[in-house]
Amino acid sequence: MQLMMYIGNDLIEAVTLNEESVSQPGYVGKFKRMLKDKHASLICESGIRPEFLIVDITPSSHSTSVQS
Repeated sequence: MQLMMYIGNDLIEAVTLNEESVSQPGYVGKFKRMLKDKHASLICESGIRPEFLIVDITPSSHSTSVQS
């Protein structure tokens, strides 16, 4: 899983999350604060609040079948 930070339509940074820890209180917030602090000048310059998205990037267990 990854936590992605966007400003507008631009992906600023993505960090890898431990899937088992995502449900623990404060785990995701810790990374959001870190990203906001790291990119504070960019956030101030843009004047746009950052948005965060959690994405599961593990391969899907579904298989696709090709029909002839």
